Amino acid sequence: MKTFKIAVIAGDGIGPEVIDEGIKVLNKTAELDSGFRFDFTYFPWGCEFYAKHGKMMDDNGIEQLKEFDAIYLGAVGFPGVPDHVSLWELLLKIRKSFDQYVNIRPIKLLKGAHLPLVDVNREDINMLFIRENSEGEYAGAGDWLFKGQENEVVLQNSVFSRKGTERIIRYAFETAKREGRSLTSISKANALNYSMVFWDQVFEEVSRDYPEVETASYLVDAAAMLMIKDPKRFEVVVTSNLFGDILTDLGAALAGGIGLAAGANINPERHYPSMFEPIHGSAPDIAGQGLANPLASIWSASQMLDFFGCEDYGKTVLNAIEQLLLEQQVLTPDMGGTASTAEVGDRVVEIVASLAKK
Repeated sequence: MKTFKIAVIAGDGIGPEVIDEGIKVLNKTAELDSGFRFDFTYFPWGCEFYAKHGKMMDDNGIEQLKEFDAIYLGAVGFPGVPDHVSLWELLLKIRKSFDQYVNIRPIKLLKGAHLPLVDVNREDINMLFIRENSEGEYAGAGDWLFKGQENEVVLQNSVFSRKGTERIIRYAFETAKREGRSLTSISKANALNYSMVFWDQVFEEVSRDYPEVETASYLVDAAAMLMIKDPKRFEVVVTSNLFGDILTDLGAALAGGIGLAAGANINPERHYPSMFEPIHGSAPDIAGQGLANPLASIWSASQMLDFFGCEDYGKTVLNAIEQLLLEQQVLTPDMGGTASTAEVGDRVVEIVASLAKK
């Protein structure tokens, strides 16, 4: 039996609540299959840890995490800890240390989820965003000169290496080729006359190796408009760190809300663990009340199953989420229901078990 070692960083706010439900679902899939099991190890890192110790994680935290097959992250952020501290000292530190240069965010409007657009069919919203996750606008390069003086200057530098740009674009082409879908690149070359001109150039170069993949390229502002006006034109999408971050939140609004938004941070070579997380944030205002929607966390668990080669179970979990949405009986308040976080997780487990028997 294969044992998948999972590091759990439940984090802050609603993180522990939604992660518990994802683990519940993962354990159910392992119970249904004699070929694998999960071994979860919990780490108490996050903003509460920062308040006690002045740091977001142990000094040797990265070394500890290296031993695992994957990381399951709940949420990071809490009042009293600046967002740039919680982000850079935990989430981004893990992404960069483990070269998780591929960020995957599915934007698929499941049956039963709220359709916010008019004159658009449900099946038109089915995008896979592949975001560069290690450099670009979030490289952390820059300077702060003459701080506090009248001539204060802040420099925030974007970093686009040939290696980093080409590997994410090639990964996206490989994905589009495998899935038989088109690939769209999103940039802003008319205004960013170095980084995005370079991005477009590399996209064109790599596209020559994939003549079978239909391609398109849009400026980011036009892409934002077209995601709403004509979402069906976007199938697989590749873009930079910042643009991907922004557009996938727009995508979450198109695909039923932030409570259904899942994300994966992948090291494709598997030299390091990959990390799976809901992207809805820590929502400290509702923490501990059983109001949090765990479906994004459960969807990210489905992504983890796919990553481990258990695609059938990954699909089963996603189908279970869809059936739950269609039933309209066990939903959290953000989706118009009255169920608790745990009740939603329990119902997903029940559906997974019933689907697995078919």
